[in-house]
Amino acid sequence: MTRLVMWDIDNTLLRGGGVASRAWQAAFTALTGRPWRHMPVFAGRTDLDLYAETFAAHGVTDCPPERFFARYVEEVRTNRHEFAVQGALMPGVRAVLDRLAADPDVVQTLVTGNVPQVAAAKVAAFGLDDAFDAGVGGYGTDDHDRATLVRRSRQRAESRYGPIAAVVVVGDTANDVRAARVNHARAVAVATGSTGAAELAAAGADVVLADLVDVDAAVRAITS
Repeated sequence: MTRLVMWDIDNTLLRGGGVASRAWQAAFTALTGRPWRHMPVFAGRTDLDLYAETFAAHGVTDCPPERFFARYVEEVRTNRHEFAVQGALMPGVRAVLDRLAADPDVVQTLVTGNVPQVAAAKVAAFGLDDAFDAGVGGYGTDDHDRATLVRRSRQRAESRYGPIAAVVVVGDTANDVRAARVNHARAVAVATGSTGAAELAAAGADVVLADLVDVDAAVRAITS
């Protein structure tokens, strides 16, 4: 029976160094010609949700999300080399991924607010793309609500692997924790982003880790 481990990307696996947010702004101004005056808070949110806020804040109603995301992906791909220069892999990540990959009953995937192409660019920049079955992930174009991303990912995994014995969500925000709880999944929170350990615990995390440096502790938290 498979254990499905769903990893958030930003501030859980890696820091992107602002490359994606700059691409977001560049795509908006290129498509609309409007001066940029509002940067949404990205942490823990889906790109569909961020798109709605961005365009509402600027009073733009004639640019469908598909058109915006296509240009956004172009901007990210043009500058994807900057992820590894401006960003950083979070400590302990590679060792934890490798340990989990050695367990034949574990499938690792991505459940992230990023659109699939940007998610792929981020993990590839740090050589992590082979760690995940990205095809069964949940992404920011699936829905506005992060909890739906978890549900979609489980459905995709069940279609590929059969019954799932357990689902574990690993993330750094209260939204990651809530998405896990709504779906009756185990929530492993890491306090490596802007959300403190106390807030993650209050949101309902089963385990809160300061980071992933203690590989044994992280693997125990994920596989318990």
